[in-house]
Amino acid sequence: MAEKACRRCRLIVNGDVCPLCKDSELTKSFEGYILVVNPEGSEVANAIGALTPGKYALKIK
Repeated sequence: MAEKACRRCRLIVNGDVCPLCKDSELTKSFEGYILVVNPEGSEVANAIGALTPGKYALKIK
């Protein structure tokens, strides 16, 4: 199954619904990703709004 990025929270998922925000508006059109391990101690995670660990899209088309 192809990876998709959630348009709302940027989390990259394999299903049809985002497990984080429960949104179903996903896209296969994204560029780059960042792995967030410790969102509390990460300036990058704070900049993209990542509150939980996971794989996040950098740019959504």
